[in-house]
Amino acid sequence: MGVLIEDLLRECAPQVLAAVVRRYGDFDACEDAVQEALLAAAQQWPVEGVPERPKNWLITVAARRRVEVVRSEVARRRREDAVRYEPPAAPVSSVDDSLTLLLLCCHPALTVASQVALTLRAVGGLTTGEIARALLVPEATVGQRISRAKQRIRDAGATFRLPPPEEREARLVAVRQVLYLIFNEGYTASSGARLQRVELTAEAVRLTRQLRARLPDDGETAGLLALMLLTDARRPARSRPDGALVPLAEQDRSVWDHAAIAEGVSLITETLARAPIGPYQIQAAIAAIHDEAPRAEDTDWPQILRLYEILEALAPGPMVTLNRLVAVAEVHGPGTALEQLTTVAGEPALRAHHRVAAVRAHLLEKSGDRVAARAAYLEAARRTLSAPEQRYLTARAAALG
Repeated sequence: MGVLIEDLLRECAPQVLAAVVRRYGDFDACEDAVQEALLAAAQQWPVEGVPERPKNWLITVAARRRVEVVRSEVARRRREDAVRYEPPAAPVSSVDDSLTLLLLCCHPALTVASQVALTLRAVGGLTTGEIARALLVPEATVGQRISRAKQRIRDAGATFRLPPPEEREARLVAVRQVLYLIFNEGYTASSGARLQRVELTAEAVRLTRQLRARLPDDGETAGLLALMLLTDARRPARSRPDGALVPLAEQDRSVWDHAAIAEGVSLITETLARAPIGPYQIQAAIAAIHDEAPRAEDTDWPQILRLYEILEALAPGPMVTLNRLVAVAEVHGPGTALEQLTTVAGEPALRAHHRVAAVRAHLLEKSGDRVAARAAYLEAARRTLSAPEQRYLTARAAALG
């Protein structure tokens, strides 16, 4: 029962917040009021039962709390005991405000870290503690990020409405980036003892499904959802019972989530046929090629390399470069890839990243230079903040003597 109530509250949270913000206009105070309503529900519903219309119940409680705050503020200003005002019944709007809420949480006045925290709180319905545990930062830090984000939204004069058409695509780019960051942090944690944080990947997929439902014709949103499904489908095989990382080439493909693969392949196939091409669609196509190969040795590396070349032209970045070099090694040999890695490794975005050393180690091992490969694996292990990755890289080094 507790889990069902928790899921229900998480589902209702963004709808309730959207309704209250639409009505009162003050995101900061409304978000606080909704959080108090959610807390009240978490305490009361397990005892008293879930109300017939849970969303209406939450909106009413949040609206009353918002009015109480107004009363208190007016009382302080006018030195009065109360304001004679009762909120009318709070009807549930039939308008789908999920996109508006996502765009507000990804306001350009916010830092990316604040956008992620606010999206998980306001749209994802996660508590401050849950976000802190998911991102491996102190709860106080998450609280500060959310508080600063709401302050900046207020200072920027942002209102709860869709931005004008000329600004909408740029804001959608930020929304997709935030959802992608949430997914990536869940799929491969940047630090800590766990390789994966399933609660983050699940939340990213859920929110991206919502976004696609709101924008069914948007090719990049469909591409992002396909990419998430095709990538997360491998999760059951990515680690051993002891938490050790299993690289893609060594994974047991029989335990992959083949339903998710089928959905992702169907989605990206349909999207590529009709929509203007974009980076998320290209990444999804690459993931589909990996997932559809019955064995690692059956992977169509020439096609993957062509797609990475297109991706690097559309959206160049350090991780795209490194992934392309892995494909280069499979198609043209590790020597060619090592030459290209030497050329790009000094770039500021790559210079200190542990993945440069990890890719170099992989290429050196493929070329037969075990001594240099071992040193590179150990260098990568020293640089990473992820304990599972560190153990994997150290084990690779040990295997080379």
